[in-house]
Amino acid sequence: MNHKFVNYMGLDESKEQNVRQACGQTETVEEKLPMTSECPWKPWQHSRSRIKGYVLRLRRAMLALAGLEWYCYAALGILTALMSFLMDLTVAKLLRAHQWLYSKLEGDVVLQFLCWTLYPVSLCALSSGFSHSVCPYSAGSGLPEVRTIISGVELPNYLSLSNLFAKVVGLICTLASSSTVFLGKVGPFVHLSTMVGDYLNSLFCSMSGEKERGTRGEMLVVAAAVGVASCFGTPISGVLFSIEVMGTHYAVRDYCPCFFAAACGALTFRLLAVFSREQETVQALFKTSFSTELPFHPAEIMAFVLLGLLCGASSCFYLFCHRWILRFVKRIKFLSRFIATEKALYSGSVVFLLAVITFPYSAGRFMASQLSMKQLLSTLLDNKQWISISQNSTVQHDNTDNSLWQAWSPSGTSVFLSLAFFLFMKLWLLVLACTLPLPAGYFMPVFIYGAAIGRLLGESLAYLFPNGNSSEGRLSLINPGGYALAGAAAFSGAVTHTLSPALLALELTGQATHAVPTLLATLAANALARSRNLPSFYDGISIIKKLPYLPSIIRECPKLASIQIGQCLSPAGVVLERDETLSGVQRILSSSTDTEFPVVATHECQRVLGIISRADLETVLLQDKNKVWSKHLGDICVIQPFRVQLSTDSTVKQVHCIMSVVGEQHLFVTQEGKLVGVITWKEMKRIIEDLAKEV
Repeated sequence: MNHKFVNYMGLDESKEQNVRQACGQTETVEEKLPMTSECPWKPWQHSRSRIKGYVLRLRRAMLALAGLEWYCYAALGILTALMSFLMDLTVAKLLRAHQWLYSKLEGDVVLQFLCWTLYPVSLCALSSGFSHSVCPYSAGSGLPEVRTIISGVELPNYLSLSNLFAKVVGLICTLASSSTVFLGKVGPFVHLSTMVGDYLNSLFCSMSGEKERGTRGEMLVVAAAVGVASCFGTPISGVLFSIEVMGTHYAVRDYCPCFFAAACGALTFRLLAVFSREQETVQALFKTSFSTELPFHPAEIMAFVLLGLLCGASSCFYLFCHRWILRFVKRIKFLSRFIATEKALYSGSVVFLLAVITFPYSAGRFMASQLSMKQLLSTLLDNKQWISISQNSTVQHDNTDNSLWQAWSPSGTSVFLSLAFFLFMKLWLLVLACTLPLPAGYFMPVFIYGAAIGRLLGESLAYLFPNGNSSEGRLSLINPGGYALAGAAAFSGAVTHTLSPALLALELTGQATHAVPTLLATLAANALARSRNLPSFYDGISIIKKLPYLPSIIRECPKLASIQIGQCLSPAGVVLERDETLSGVQRILSSSTDTEFPVVATHECQRVLGIISRADLETVLLQDKNKVWSKHLGDICVIQPFRVQLSTDSTVKQVHCIMSVVGEQHLFVTQEGKLVGVITWKEMKRIIEDLAKEV
């Protein structure tokens, strides 16, 4: 029987206690009344309530017009363009300071030499040392890592705030070294754009309550397109470049967001140039004035195709040199250890060598070294024939923008000699600069290098045919600037194995008259560059860094698409049994590094039940306070079903497509319900490379 005890109190005692409680409550209320007012006085209450009402109505109107994610896409484009503009403005001021100091020291060659060499050395040493001290992952392009992250692989600290800060400061210092180091900003800026996109995605998920993993991939894909569009103000080619470079497969649902965000970024970038009075109106970054009546003769089509083949052959040699020097630096232990421990000293030493070579009073006078990267491209795209102007003795040398081409003909030197010497020297100087451990891009240098190849061919044709071509009684002079435009697109497209540089060149210059020859040259260059099935520039970096990277089957060997995965499948690794005890699970976790484990009914029948992650197993072991090691795994842990399950009859092409599109790191292969093997990224890459060698 349960007993309940009640506290009994006499009537008089109860009345006295009630009186005391009432008095105490009254005193307490009187004491706290001034401090706990329900309606405290606030200034401008009426105005604040009206503003709050306006904000709420504006929010409802904006959400009725479009979803919250679209405003995040617009914010991504605007913020990235603003960051690009401020970075260009800072770099321009640093370059102007260097040029001013160099000009003020005119007459003293020693002081000019020290100014020319020590200025970029200090900037690059600061870039390398600062970026490495803040975040070791900020060096290099960053574009191969971004591609790996978009494919579904998690790389810690590559999208962190410290990496963003280190990359911005380091990239500004690198770009301020101008043509001495000859490096650009496209790759690092795509990395910066994805960092901004990752933070905006976190903000969007916190505001909307959605899962971060579900929207992060889309935001990063959009950010990659915005990064290119905000560098040059080219939205269409920015989206196409991200499609070609960032992965072997592209989701159609990302198409409209990419174009919307890229358009916002490109428009903001160009409007900022107008507001800062750098441009009079919204126009192309490198505006050209080619003739529209007869821009090129039909007979010149074969010359453009020849230019594409020349750029394709040059790109193969450049990619070979690039891979060789990266392997050489990694193979020599002393050099690799020196770069890893003394990054600032190595960067300063290499940049000093580059500055000595490009000094205007030495070999630099034949390479137009006093021109910045932007000025180099502007002069190469000039539509005038340098060879005919240089032969005119009445030409006066001045310092206006229209006469910057005279840097290619110092003291009457032939433009052919200057262009040929520029191509010879800049090739190995650019290859050497690729080893610098600092934030830098490599697309713009190869774009300018291709423009120099096209300019050399165009000037040669103008020299051979000074009167041009005649068509229906009209005279058409050869335009070397058109060949420079096609050469820039062809060489950069061949190096990256993409076709989007053809459209990028047209958007950069606003020159639609050379669309057909530019595309033909780019196609010819790509055909020659891909003929030997060698990796592209960014693929080569992924291979050297051993990033999780799946090579394209078409590039490796098209015949692999018909080979079944069962013919080259390795046995499954660690497999858990449903009745596995906790003591056995403990031994398996201590001896294996796998992140996911398949579960079968018994080891004899190998009938697949599902999968258990390593994190779930560790959680179960920690929560088992009684330490009953004889418990069975299936009784205390939930077995998850396979997300993707393959058959042994699946082809290598199908498995490759699934891993590329879905982003799964582990795919389990079964036959009649029995586990046969496991496919990982590393295993898939080995299968493709081994079969490509056999076939």
